Amino acid sequence: MDADAYQAFTTELTRRADADGRFRGLVALGSMAARDYLPDAFSDHDFFAIAWPGHAETLRQERAWLPRAEDIALAFRETAHGLKVVYRDGHLLEFAVFDLEELAYARVNRYRVLLDRGGVADRMDERARDTAAELQRTAPDDASLFGQWLTQVLVGLGRHTRGEVLSGRARLEEAVRLFRVLLARHVPAAEASLLDGLDAPRRVERVYPGTGGELARALEGDSPGLARTLLRLAERELSHVAAFPRDGVAAVSARLAPPRRQPPPVRPARRRAPRRRPARARCAR
Repeated sequence: MDADAYQAFTTELTRRADADGRFRGLVALGSMAARDYLPDAFSDHDFFAIAWPGHAETLRQERAWLPRAEDIALAFRETAHGLKVVYRDGHLLEFAVFDLEELAYARVNRYRVLLDRGGVADRMDERARDTAAELQRTAPDDASLFGQWLTQVLVGLGRHTRGEVLSGRARLEEAVRLFRVLLARHVPAAEASLLDGLDAPRRVERVYPGTGGELARALEGDSPGLARTLLRLAERELSHVAAFPRDGVAAVSARLAPPRRQPPPVRPARRRAPRRRPARARCAR
């Protein structure tokens, strides 16, 4: 969806909500909020619909209030409050329908209020503050993150070597995610504002183009190569962190190293016994 079509969809969604007496508000999220970055051709529409009391569940079950409802190819309930909708042209909606009190279940960072018939902006401000405090309170410490990252590398490599290729790759991809979390936490960057507080690994390629590019290329290769790249990048980018597990990284690196070929044993030379000449028969005289 190009920029004009994306904005047209947003405008039509807002118009429909404004004309429908069941809506108390509408809140754009993520790229739809157009804060720090704008939506692009691959952006979905991510939003909260805020209903007046008694109407939220009806709006979750209906589709007619959405723009181009006749073009919907797939719609399903993802959570108690959230839904996903896919149109025939592949465009995706991810949204939740709350009443004002149910917003307490939501976590938010970037948002823009498109419609407010009372209390929506204030409640969203409150949820953003509470979300930031919750993320800070529940964030794992560095020692735990490094430990999980390194053991995922170790287990992933072991399973790959054993022949459990898919399971091993899944572990290594989790190690990639954890590495990106650590990178975002500890390596300053000029465009750090693009990172997503609710999904820290997102946009690492834009914020850290060099490291992100190396990691992306490693993901296109085999699992042992990915494991080696993870260890190398961690040594380069994160070894300044106090909790960096130097001994653990050394141990896993040694496990990754190809076994050294031992030279064949040198056998002692066999001493050949001197050949005995047959005794000459003596002639009797």
